[in-house]
Amino acid sequence: MKVTQKNIDDLTLNVTFNIDPSDYADKQKKILNDYRRKAEIKGFRKGMAPMGMIEKMHGRPALLDAVNGLISDGLNNYITENKLNIIGEPLPSETEQKPVDWDNDTEFEFVFDLALAPKVDIKLSAEDKIPYYEVSISEDEKNKYRSNLLKQYGQLGAADSVEEEDFIIADLIQGENRIEGTYISLRSIANEKNKKKFIGKKAGDEFAIDVNAVFENETDRAAMLKVKKEELLTLDPNYTVVIKEVKRFVDAEMTQELFDKVYGAGVVNSVEEFDAKVVEKMKAEFAQESDYRFSLDARAALIEKAAIAVPEQFLKRWLFTANEGKFSMEEIEKDFALFLQDFRWQMIRQFITKEQKIEITREDLIEHAKKVASYQFAMYGMANAPEEQIAKYAESLVSNEKEGRRIYEKVEDELVTGYVKSVVSLDKRVISIDELQKMNN
Repeated sequence: MKVTQKNIDDLTLNVTFNIDPSDYADKQKKILNDYRRKAEIKGFRKGMAPMGMIEKMHGRPALLDAVNGLISDGLNNYITENKLNIIGEPLPSETEQKPVDWDNDTEFEFVFDLALAPKVDIKLSAEDKIPYYEVSISEDEKNKYRSNLLKQYGQLGAADSVEEEDFIIADLIQGENRIEGTYISLRSIANEKNKKKFIGKKAGDEFAIDVNAVFENETDRAAMLKVKKEELLTLDPNYTVVIKEVKRFVDAEMTQELFDKVYGAGVVNSVEEFDAKVVEKMKAEFAQESDYRFSLDARAALIEKAAIAVPEQFLKRWLFTANEGKFSMEEIEKDFALFLQDFRWQMIRQFITKEQKIEITREDLIEHAKKVASYQFAMYGMANAPEEQIAKYAESLVSNEKEGRRIYEKVEDELVTGYVKSVVSLDKRVISIDELQKMNN
């Protein structure tokens, strides 16, 4: 088999395979013998059919298998022997490949396009400046944060009369049917006119409502009436509400009990120390926002500095082929600029990881997976999930091929960004949290 290479440009090339019968004859014969050995043809014992008959029945697929095997092995060997660092997979040439007549041709020519991975060489120093936005904490922001914290640790208390944000424990009466102690949140009443029927009422007050009109959400209504959702259509919606208790969410008070609950026993012992901890917590949270912004700016700066040339047309074809038609070329064109940004950053990230000998340990992966697990548990209302449960879930995330790859790339991203931050000069700029969050969204 003759193999020739023609460079199209610095990053793409053609590899041509010229195949004649001497290359594939033995392979084709072996394949046909396999067909014959397995063939069960009427009038012949299994495996004893004449080879001429087998060739007539299976000659074409045997030829295809033999030639395709040669091409596959040939491409892999050529890439390995010539130490080609390619992008994606080889693609049949759109311009050089001639039609193949499998029924009549005995000699074949196959031409493939290959794209070479561009070389990355980027050096960073203190001469490189990247913006770093630091958040200034105003008194209003501190007070707002503290207020939210007090609400978070607050609890329901008794109230004299109903206000807009209150909760009611009531009996719902309909003839002899009585639903006792149902829980009603005024926040679940969207219509202001219907909400006014409750405002100002006190324990012991009675009034009539149409539950369908007042509680539009079927899930909330079913929970309140203590029935299954599918039973709602069979019910008369007219009820008398008898208020038993009015409850109001009350902010936590600044007491030692609160200090211990939020920060641990004895860590904070005064309002002043509590406020200092609030500011410390805010700075830590805002630092995450600042670091996220820096990661975006660093990524953009390094992509511009590296100026990596890529074989764009080949990549578009490869994306279309690799996704097996799930995306049209128009859709690929639409998102191609974003793909190129990610592609270039991935190459830079891998270069820095290798160049700086950045090691990613399993402990790094588990630590990040724990953060992911804690966040997911919190989303489902489990803000203080047991450490053992978090650790177990983190292990499952790392072990999952798809999630594990995502976590690995995220950890690599963070370590590389940390390296960049330690080397370049930070152009520090003070900004409000609102401005920073707008930039990050």
